[in-house]
Amino acid sequence: MMVEGIGMTSEGTRRRLIDRLRAKGITDERVLEAMADTPRHLFVDEALSSRAYEDTALPIGRGQTISQPYVVAMMTQAALGDRQGGRPLDKVLEIGTGSGYQAAVLARLAVRVFSTERIAELLRMARQRFHRLNLHNIFTRHSDGRHGWLTQAPFDAIVVTAGGEIPEALPDQLAEGGVLVAPAAAGHYQELVRITRTATGFERESLGAVSFVPLLEGLE
Repeated sequence: MMVEGIGMTSEGTRRRLIDRLRAKGITDERVLEAMADTPRHLFVDEALSSRAYEDTALPIGRGQTISQPYVVAMMTQAALGDRQGGRPLDKVLEIGTGSGYQAAVLARLAVRVFSTERIAELLRMARQRFHRLNLHNIFTRHSDGRHGWLTQAPFDAIVVTAGGEIPEALPDQLAEGGVLVAPAAAGHYQELVRITRTATGFERESLGAVSFVPLLEGLE
């Protein structure tokens, strides 16, 4: 199913993006369908809408970007993990709402998405997009996401959309079996990691090199 915006960007253009994601290793059909159903051109400036379905990051203002679709798909696939029977995630926490695109994709795969953003202007615009798309299962807060969202924990998945040292507060807000997906600092570069909470602690695996804007503290 394709949603709003066919007049601006053709179904064929969106499908070519999905084909590229599949060719690059995105195998979860739930993720591919969620990406196909999320109109990325509504999450970028109108002047960039013609580039919305390129597999590239684009600026959204305030020094921030909307992530490359492949990276969004890869992080979403990692967050879903191997859930039995195709069960949706119950509660997901996103750190860094940004344009709102990652949250919109997650909202098609989770019962509830909680998203924090430190830049008030970006959060205001993202909320407008969520309303326009009737994504009423996304709950947002203007806050320093490094502290997570303790009153809503535990989460089945936590997705961090900015790079740096993983804040200590976040893994502790995972449910048992839950996963945290984040671009972690690794020397002079970043690597995407998945941390799984087990009955006895945490397991960490690397998913490859990435490049994200830095995870900053405080509010704007």
